[in-house]
Amino acid sequence: MDSKASRILESIALLSLEKCAVKLSRISAGKWSVSDVRVTTRSMEETIADHASSRGPGAAVYFEIAGEYPFTAMIVFRPEDIDTISRGFLGFSFSKLPSLSQAQELLLSELGNIILNSIVSSLSNSLKRAFLPSAPKCVQGEPRFLLEALWTSLGSASQHRLVTVALDLDFDKAVTRSEVLVLIPESMEKALTGASELY
Repeated sequence: MDSKASRILESIALLSLEKCAVKLSRISAGKWSVSDVRVTTRSMEETIADHASSRGPGAAVYFEIAGEYPFTAMIVFRPEDIDTISRGFLGFSFSKLPSLSQAQELLLSELGNIILNSIVSSLSNSLKRAFLPSAPKCVQGEPRFLLEALWTSLGSASQHRLVTVALDLDFDKAVTRSEVLVLIPESMEKALTGASELY
């Protein structure tokens, strides 16, 4: 693993999502914060193994970014946190259901869009390239299903640099934890390292 590329990705992820957390805290009833950032080289199966033991079914918002450096980005939520997220983000609660309603999916899609676009914009600025994300997609299921969606467009058999950021929402004596996952291909990793050497 190229330690320089890891440091660059970690810095981009941390700064972009810290700024996003400040903005979300201004418009939310709750307080958002970044609690952990990690950059690893992982295969899909390794990542699934890491998550399967610690998490049950979840909900995720993700989009694919096409272009010169195609990559994918996802944020994973726990369905049991939807009440705290809705009250902390919107100021009012959705009714609890066995599965997410259309209104809850729209809430998560909007929130995911804001959070994921913050890191996509920072990557775009670092590379001085325009990125065009697909429309955000909201999916529900076990960790394997969610993570397979993240890997699909980049090839599930290969290893990629995986940026993982834990994002917390503290509201009404409850804390929810969402996880941002960004899958970076080798071509972007090399471009980011090269770009940093110009400055």
